[in-house]
Amino acid sequence: MEGDLGPADQDQDLPEREQTGGHDDAEHADDGTGREYHRDGREAAIPAAAPHVAGEREQRARGGEETTPRVPRHHRTRTGHVASLEPEAINARPGGEPARARGYRGAMSSVNGPEGTSHGLRRDELRDFLRTRRARLTPRDVGMPDAGRRRTPGLRREEVAVLAGVGVSWYTWLEQGRDIKVSGDVLDAIARALRLDEAERQHLYLLAGLNPPQAEAKDSVEISPELQRVLDAWSPRPAYVRDRYWNFAAINQAAQIVFGYDVHDHNCVVTFFTNERYRARDTRWAEAASKVAGRFRADAARYPDDPEFGRIAADLSAVSPEFAEIWARHEVTADTTAVKTIDHPDVGELAFEALAMPLEAIPGHHLVLHNPKPGTETQERLERLMSRVRLVQAS
Repeated sequence: MEGDLGPADQDQDLPEREQTGGHDDAEHADDGTGREYHRDGREAAIPAAAPHVAGEREQRARGGEETTPRVPRHHRTRTGHVASLEPEAINARPGGEPARARGYRGAMSSVNGPEGTSHGLRRDELRDFLRTRRARLTPRDVGMPDAGRRRTPGLRREEVAVLAGVGVSWYTWLEQGRDIKVSGDVLDAIARALRLDEAERQHLYLLAGLNPPQAEAKDSVEISPELQRVLDAWSPRPAYVRDRYWNFAAINQAAQIVFGYDVHDHNCVVTFFTNERYRARDTRWAEAASKVAGRFRADAARYPDDPEFGRIAADLSAVSPEFAEIWARHEVTADTTAVKTIDHPDVGELAFEALAMPLEAIPGHHLVLHNPKPGTETQERLERLMSRVRLVQAS
């Protein structure tokens, strides 16, 4: 029929149809020796209908010179498309940008986005991270029998999959950076299989596109000597550490002297509403009261199953009408900074900028630092106040 092409006509038509391109799974690359490869590393067979390619190979093997102009090389893929085997076509990306020399994987776009995007880079990092964690373990490390020498160090993918209780194919896809769905439970199983520490576990979550689970808050713990030295070095400026219930975990002497804390003060929020000495010194007490209660309520919401917050609030409501009235309004604030103005009986007004910083090494704990407010005489008055205290203690 007119318009149909026979085999010979199809071969002649190849250059005109070069723009159709080839299917990704059938794309080939030339390694410079005349052999073509699929992206997965398998050597590609050259169709019999391309005699000029076989001739070129034979000519190269003999070490002779080509006597005829080089014919552009093409072959038909399994889908019927025409793919060019020219190096220029192989090493080009859409838009004409040249690709890197490869090892074909190096020029492929990341599975979750174009190469170089944040999404693609994250998947690349996940792939490398899992491979290196796997390579550092031996079967003996995880209680598996040692099968003798291995070509590459570390556990095999199927061994990690067995230890984590997931499918071998699924774990392989995860390590290859494919676009698959993961859950926190599965990531935890992989973390246990690969013997990841807490920092590595959180890193795995982030690379997989999930928020790391909140670290379990600890009850008030003994403060390390290093942290205590930080508090002491902050003097003459006030500083303390509070736990998740706002109990004082550690406090420096300057905070005790400036705010009037004594041995009966164990909890920040309770002290704020019940310590008459502190209340008399804080010139902004009424303004700060709702913010203090709001921050305490926001912290309590982080631990909905912990009854201790409710007990503290109930006990405090029973002795402080102001707290009971504010607590009933259910006001919430997430401020981590505050301004405190103290009228100290010995040196007068002291103005501070307070900052509460979470301590990642002790989940649930915060380091609260007070710095003299610029434009005031607070620093000089603090130094004078603490000098008097040291003289009294030395006498």
